[in-house]
Amino acid sequence: MGLTKQYLAYRAIDSFNIISSGRANVNFAVVDKTEGRYVAAPAAENVILWDLRMGDRKLTLRREKVEVTCLRVSPDHLHIAVGYADGMVQIFDISSERYFDPICSLALHKNAVSVLRYDMQGMRLVSGGLDTELLVVDVVEQAGRARLSGHNAAITDAHFLQRLVEESVVVSCSKDTQIKFWNLETQFCFKTIVDNRTEVWALAFIGDLMVAGAGESGMNVYRLRKQEGATIAETLESAVEGLSIDDEDTISPISVSNCGTIQRAGKGRTVNLVTDPSERVLSCHGTNDLIENFYICTPEEVKKRLSKRLKKEKKAAEEDASGDGAKLCTEQSLSDEIKRLESVRAKQKIKSIDVVLGQNQELRVLVSLANNSLVLYSLEASIKTRKAADPSVKLLRSLTRLGHQSEVRTVCFSNDSLAIGSGAGESFKFWDRDAMQCLRTVPTDYILCSRFVPGDHYVLLGMKSGKLLIVDVAAADVVEEIPAHDSELWSIALLPDQKGCVTGSGDTTVKIWTFELIDSGEDAAQTKVLSLLHKNTLKLEETVLCVGVSPDMKYLAVGLLDATVKVFFLDTFKFYLSLYGHKLPVLCLDISYDSNLIVTGSADRNVKVWGLNFGDCHRSIFAHDDSVMSVQFIPRTHMFFTCGKDGKVKQWDGDSFEKILTLPGHIGEAYCLSVSPNGRYLVTCGSDRTLRMYERTDETIVLKDVQEEEREQLENEQLATGEDNAVPLLPGLKMPSRKTVGSEQSAESVLECLEICKQFELESEEKPELHPLMQALQAKNPVDFLVSTLVRIRASDLEEALLLLPFSNVCEVLERLPTLLAQRPDQLELLCRVTIFLFKVHMKPIAAAKTMKPLLVKLLSMLKRDVGQLRDILGWNLHGLALLQTEVEQREGVQLFREATQARKKRDKRRREAGKRRLQIQML
Repeated sequence: MGLTKQYLAYRAIDSFNIISSGRANVNFAVVDKTEGRYVAAPAAENVILWDLRMGDRKLTLRREKVEVTCLRVSPDHLHIAVGYADGMVQIFDISSERYFDPICSLALHKNAVSVLRYDMQGMRLVSGGLDTELLVVDVVEQAGRARLSGHNAAITDAHFLQRLVEESVVVSCSKDTQIKFWNLETQFCFKTIVDNRTEVWALAFIGDLMVAGAGESGMNVYRLRKQEGATIAETLESAVEGLSIDDEDTISPISVSNCGTIQRAGKGRTVNLVTDPSERVLSCHGTNDLIENFYICTPEEVKKRLSKRLKKEKKAAEEDASGDGAKLCTEQSLSDEIKRLESVRAKQKIKSIDVVLGQNQELRVLVSLANNSLVLYSLEASIKTRKAADPSVKLLRSLTRLGHQSEVRTVCFSNDSLAIGSGAGESFKFWDRDAMQCLRTVPTDYILCSRFVPGDHYVLLGMKSGKLLIVDVAAADVVEEIPAHDSELWSIALLPDQKGCVTGSGDTTVKIWTFELIDSGEDAAQTKVLSLLHKNTLKLEETVLCVGVSPDMKYLAVGLLDATVKVFFLDTFKFYLSLYGHKLPVLCLDISYDSNLIVTGSADRNVKVWGLNFGDCHRSIFAHDDSVMSVQFIPRTHMFFTCGKDGKVKQWDGDSFEKILTLPGHIGEAYCLSVSPNGRYLVTCGSDRTLRMYERTDETIVLKDVQEEEREQLENEQLATGEDNAVPLLPGLKMPSRKTVGSEQSAESVLECLEICKQFELESEEKPELHPLMQALQAKNPVDFLVSTLVRIRASDLEEALLLLPFSNVCEVLERLPTLLAQRPDQLELLCRVTIFLFKVHMKPIAAAKTMKPLLVKLLSMLKRDVGQLRDILGWNLHGLALLQTEVEQREGVQLFREATQARKKRDKRRREAGKRRLQIQML
């Protein structure tokens, strides 16, 4: 039996070029107590914290394969909640040293998460999804508390309403045009607003006002008031007047009345509505490039504006002698409360915004643009009216240099494998391979292909216009622009003798060029620069999509639009072979180092391996789920990489035709790949705006092991018990969580644990050996083993796992609970949670079983006693710490908390400065 062929694995290092992806929102973050400097931005499947002042990454929160769809920084600025396209929500602690590990992962929705919002204390989190449902999560307990179903379309925004009522209320809006108010205790909707004719896209709360942004240019403003038990007659009277939206309900703790409309200057629907934390400024934007800002006046400012308006109206009425002097409206209106500030016009389409109000009424507006960039603007937020000739809007920072502003179409490695070149629709960038930092940027037109010239001093760029550009790497400047072709220049291939190159174009020609050095500059500063000399042209009947030259300089291979590959002799252009078999155009090809194999990739999703000696097809491989966009051999091997529009990057063996590895690819389409000349690195580009780098490791992989892992992964994605999580006796039960493979595995581990415990107790007289699982968890007895098993279950999976247990095993767990409570009081909280949930779900059969009654009485008394003791301990510690704090403050003469002390120092400093200014004025 022969040895199994082994390969070295390639592993992903990192992704770069992306600054901010447009699908999710951006948020200001506070790091090291610095506000307005750091920004949390989505970057495909990662979240990057950018330092706007230094223009580089502070830290990166990672997850593989799934795109970020929304994020939210907690009110205490310690955590970031991130929602993903598969319905998962992860919470990261950015203040911890292990910030890259999520502190909890919650499977909440079936589809993408569309909105995340914390309450004021940061203890609860509401998440809305495209599956039309709302989930309320207890962040401390790391488990769902309520699932709210009632909307008929995707949720667009949701907020906790804690400003008017003591009850737990959530307000949500959806594409079904409705705004709903939910009571979290009863988990029912108690009020629905239906006066919007189009989809409601965003909500904002300022004081007692609620602003709703819909598909029109106007934003409806509602005033919320606490219901004081008004009589039905009064409610009916106000409803007839058209001021109230309430149906005459008595259960609603809130009354809602429409008090006007804010007219936006921007066109299209409202996309985002954001308020600063102090609720003084409201900012919004539509589908264009305009951000509109509104200042919310304080009660004193409202009175001033009202009296000023009344004076003007009175004066106008007096001047209008012909009129009877219409009755003046002395009540305050929406225009008195809300003042329009200066608008900010961005240079591109806006995807997301966030605002923060700093000292001296400086408003900072963070903007995420559609062209992969972040911009920070500053303007004055005050009640004073500024002249149009004196705008206060300033551009403070912009992150644009670190990434292309359009999709990257081509990548290439330098000949020393140290630099990477990437070309997009607007520029060509040079990157340092190790630091993954942009070194140079050359503004150009749309680039389709690129190649480093031997020596790495120049780069050749093939343009969409048909031009061939020569770029000087050191100067980052275009040396020469050659009108090489009349149509798209699809492919450039270097000649193996390093003396020239071959280009293929959509004008059905293939041209051969030779390198030459020509004089440039004046007599004194004359230098030699690279130029190309046209040597020969091969005219074909079809559009040329890709070209390749065999390393032995004998053959020229041309991939055509008619789905064939024509092979010619390089020196005479005499026809040699026609490789036909693809059903759709051939998009890419490459020839092996020994000129024996040619591999072609096509839009028919197949990769074909051919012999170059006779043109025989060795194997046709169904490689990708969409068009194969790029293929390249690893130098000095018969192994090659392919990437396709399905986003995947795969490694193949050209001799055995086996798939070696599937690498974590792009979200969306993958356009191009390049293998470094030393074969150690691989870089790919795609429609998700990322450049992804992979490195060959020393880890050997065996094909059978990889295939087995892929099979297991596919099996794990399918739930063994099905998607339905209904309980037989509780048909209406909707769990505030989603069944996952993790919860199924947790249920299996509990069942296995109970079986092992039972077996151990049967053999206890014979002093049995500990089971391997008990040894692994370092458990000496069944009690410790069961507690360790429950502790190891993730908090978000616990309820789903307990729900999967059969009733006989539920009874067994309940019977063991008194012993667990007696021997393991340190895990009281977990055991309480298990007990309460099992009783809640299986109440009817437990109540029907007479044998369970003594157990219930015993459990109840034990839990009351233990919980009471725990509460006493917590209360004692809390008051003891408060006493110590008071003693320290009295002894030291300062406040214990630094923030409060700093704030006091700033106040004193401002007071002293104001006193000095007054003194100077008096002296003058």
